[in-house]
Parts: sequence; structure tokens; C-alpha cells
Amino acid sequence: MDNLITLVNKLQQACTALGDHGQESALPTLWDSLPSIAVVGGQSSGKSSVLESVVGKDFLPRGSGIVTRRPLVLQLHRIDGKTEYAEFMHLPRKRFTDFAAVRQEIADETDRETGRSKAISPIPIHLSIYSPYVVNLTLVDLPGLTKVAVEGQPDSIVQDIENMVRAFIEKPNCIILAVSPANQDLATSDAIKISKEVDPKGERTFGVLTKIDLMDKGTDAVDILEGRAYRLQQPWVGVVNRSQQDINKNVDMIAARRREREYFANTPEYKHLASRMGSEYLAKMLSKHLEQVIKSRIPGLQSLITKTIGELETELKRLGKPIANDAGGKLYTIMEICRMFDGIYKEHLDGIRPGGEKVYHVFDNQFPMAIKRLQFDKQLSMENVKKLITEADGYQPHLIAPEQGYRRLIESCLISIRGPAEAAVDAVHSILKELVRKAINETHELKQFPTLRVEVSNAAFESLDRMRDESKKNTLKLVDMECSYLTVDFFRKLPQDVEKGGNPSHSIFDRYNDSYLRRIGQTVLSYVNMVCSTLRNSIPKSIVYCQVREAKRSLLDHFFTELGAREMKQLSKLLDEDPAVMERRSNLAKRLELYRSAQAEIDAVAWSK
Repeated sequence: MDNLITLVNKLQQACTALGDHGQESALPTLWDSLPSIAVVGGQSSGKSSVLESVVGKDFLPRGSGIVTRRPLVLQLHRIDGKTEYAEFMHLPRKRFTDFAAVRQEIADETDRETGRSKAISPIPIHLSIYSPYVVNLTLVDLPGLTKVAVEGQPDSIVQDIENMVRAFIEKPNCIILAVSPANQDLATSDAIKISKEVDPKGERTFGVLTKIDLMDKGTDAVDILEGRAYRLQQPWVGVVNRSQQDINKNVDMIAARRREREYFANTPEYKHLASRMGSEYLAKMLSKHLEQVIKSRIPGLQSLITKTIGELETELKRLGKPIANDAGGKLYTIMEICRMFDGIYKEHLDGIRPGGEKVYHVFDNQFPMAIKRLQFDKQLSMENVKKLITEADGYQPHLIAPEQGYRRLIESCLISIRGPAEAAVDAVHSILKELVRKAINETHELKQFPTLRVEVSNAAFESLDRMRDESKKNTLKLVDMECSYLTVDFFRKLPQDVEKGGNPSHSIFDRYNDSYLRRIGQTVLSYVNMVCSTLRNSIPKSIVYCQVREAKRSLLDHFFTELGAREMKQLSKLLDEDPAVMERRSNLAKRLELYRSAQAEIDAVAWSK
């Protein structure tokens, strides 16, 4: 069973080393899930003397006012042999055999964190004591509760200490050791008061009654020790500490423990309770209880650790990898992120992700509707047909068919198709830009680097602008080609306006009548509709070739070419990750390391059992 306490000791040390002190944090905390025993008491309650009696050594700083200003995680390890020594986690390669030096190091380490201002800090000091005379046990010594701030302390110190103590003992995995002096009214006990607030049923609270030997003559603490005066689910334990005179005379702990045993054995009021009184019994009882609690918590702890490891890994994956330090590594990182963006962009165009279907909507709906809305009837009105035909004839009217008039009428109609053609190019261009924005937002790696995100976005938009301009040129050329060369076969297949004998059916001047002009308008409209049908197929092909295809092929080619010529400093600017993200990634990595270490330690204990 001892290896269970050793396991928790290791995990608590790992928590402190990796910054998990059980404080309120955006990071998951393992510390709060570990069973522990917190020692709580008011100033001058005898709390420090109880701890020293349990250890059997003088090692805690003493003095007036608030002496304990940081939590002290005291880990006791029972070893074979006669050597006794102590080690601090912040001094891993140094052994202390002089416990007066241990006392000084606790004071010095407290000052290193808090300064000499007598302020407090929630960051714990870890002290391990190895001795053949101790039981395996871990205790957390908390600052003594006080009612008045002394000189040199902020006015908030009273509330600050209470908040720190409450933050430790309100956690359901914390066992509370409430130390109260017997020579004061229990109703005024700071330890009992705060313990009752966080553990009203007394399920996690052990009562320790000190200074029993200093009670007024004619009074005793039997009602308290037997649970009648104040009932707890756990037992009360009475202890007799060394007096100040004993401390001044350096009375050793072995003699003090012997005197404590004799006191309870020889005092008539406590003789029947002697077997469960004293600091030695207290240590053994707490060790056994802590083992039982740890054993009951192991399955839940394993589940919590496994779940949290998965959450941390997911979060780290979302935040992305840390930035490389060399130019080659930075360039590779940038290129990889750009390729990820490019891949997502292509998925949108290829239908794997939504958005690409809007391009087809332009070709299938928007562009044909725009052509349908063209008002060819204005160009082919009787008045306009007559005007253009007459102007095209010039001083000599046409002999058989008004060819120049036809050309002018057809050209005036086809030119109007340029508008829908340009609009189709612009519509596809807008869709492609919208897909760039979507792909940018969906490339999680770009969220790490705001500057790179802007540069990639700008580079993509510039490429699309070039592709749009090229597409517009080629698309309008298709319209212009239809204007510059008419399909002769269309006109050859039309009924001719001559009789079999070859003579004109009407005089030249009669051919300007309404029926003749109407037929010319209808012929031109038929030809224009044929050309529109052709362009409805060829213009989408041109747009896809010049814009969509090129966007898939070479969206960031110009950016890549320019990127290769950039220096280290310029590459670093592109990877200007938010410092808050960098800090969070670092903290998450440390916390993940902690949980993996905890998982390995717990699994090792589980397998050994």
C-alpha cells in the first residue's frame, strides 16, 4: 500500500514542476484530483508543533506573526537504516542532514517567491523527509489563519490567507486536518469554522486537539475527544506538544513523544483513550486513511487522465506545431501551410467542400438569363433596320441582298453580348474570391500567423485578378470573332428573293417596304440567336480555362516565386504568431507531459498490484 502514497507524492512533485498548483486556470489541473491532507489551524494553535511531532524533527520556521507564507507539501518516506535526511524539489541534488538548515531553506525559499514583504503565495514548497522513524504520509501545511494583519503586511492579508486555505480544502479530494487548541473555546476555533463551511457533514475532517495539558484545572477535553461536544465523521485525536520551554531547551522529539504517551496513560480523564491519542497514533491513522482514499480514487483518476490527455492532444493539434528557428525550417513551414490552403481551395472547386457549384450556376442560369434579357428588338426595329440598311447602301442601293446592312445589324446585336460575357467573368471572379476567403478561414494553421494569413490572401486575390483580366480578354475575343466573320452557310440556306428566271421579283425601291425590312430583321435575329447559342457554350469554356483551371493550377505560383527570394527576417515576420498562442501551446505541452507521466506512474502501480 505504501507505493500508493509514493505514487501521489511523485504526481504532486510533477504538478509543481510543470506549473500545476491547483489554482484557477484555463488549463486542466491534475493537482485538484489528487488526494491530499491539508493541515489547517489558526496562529498559535500548535499546528507547527503537531507537524514536527509527526516527523520527529525540528524543521519548521518559528517566529511571531505569519511564519508559513507558502503551502509546504511535506512528504514523509519510511526507509531502512538509521540515516535521516531531507530533500527539496527546487534543490534536487542536495541532501540536508542538518534540520536547522532545512528550517532556514524553507524561510529563504519563501522569501525568494514572496520577497521580504511578508506577502503570501499559493506556489508550494516541496519537502521530502526520509527516515526510519516516520510513516509514509503526505501533508500540506497551509498558512495559519489570522484575524489581524501585522506591520509590513497588506490589509488584505487576513482575507488572502482565508481564500488560499479555502481554495485548498474545498476540493472534494482534500482531507482536512483541523488543528484547534484545547485551552480555547472550540466555538472560536478558526480551523473548525472554515472546515465546517466547506465540509458541513464532517466527512473529510479530522479534528486534532492540542495543548490539552494546558487546560485550566478542573476542566478536560473528554467530551470533544469522544465526539460529543462537536461531532465529526472522523475521530478526534488529542496531542501534547512540547512547551516553549522544552523547545528553548532543545528537548528532543523522542523524549517528547515518550512524555506524551505517559501523559495520556497516566491522566485519569484520558487513560481510556490513551491507545488512540498522541502524535504517533495520529500519523499512523492518517497514513492508513490516505492509502484507503488513494486506492478508492485510482480508477476515477485513470479515467480523468485518459480523457484529459485526449483533450490536450486535440487542443495542441488545433494550435499547430511550434515555429522552426532556421530559415529553411521557416520556409518549409510557410510552404506547407500554403499547400494546405491550396488543397482546401481545390476541394471547394472540385465539390468535396461546398461553393464550387456556384460557378456552374453562373453558366447554367445567370449568363443565359442575361443574354435573354438583351433587347435585340430595339436594334431590329423597322425604323432601325431601314436606317442601317439605307446607310450601308450609301449612294447606290444594293442590287440583290443588303450585305453591308446585314453586317451592321448583326454587329450591333452581337456587340451587346459583351456585357453579359464580362458579367459572367466578373461573377466567377467573385465566387473564386469568396472561396479563397472560405479556404483561408478553414485553414487552421493560418490562424496561428496573422501576417501570413494576410499575405496569402492578398497573393491569391492578385492571382485571381490577373486571371480575370486574361479571361475577360479571351472571352470578349470570342464575341469579337463572331462579329468579324459571319457564318456563310447560314445565309446560303435562306430562301432567295429571286424567281427561277433570275429577275428580281420587285423593283429595288420596293425592297424598302415593311415586309422586306421585317424579313431582314427576322433573318438577323435568327442568326444572332444561333450565335448566342454558340457563345452560351464557348464562353463558359473560356472562363473555366482561364480562371477556374488556372486557379487550381497556379493560384500561389507568383507568391512561391517571391517567397524563395525572401531573407530570414522577412520569413520571421510572416510567422509572427500571437504570443498568447505560443504561451498556451507551451503550457499545454507541459500539462500534457504531466498527464502522460501520471498515466505511466499509475499504470506501473496498477500492474505491480
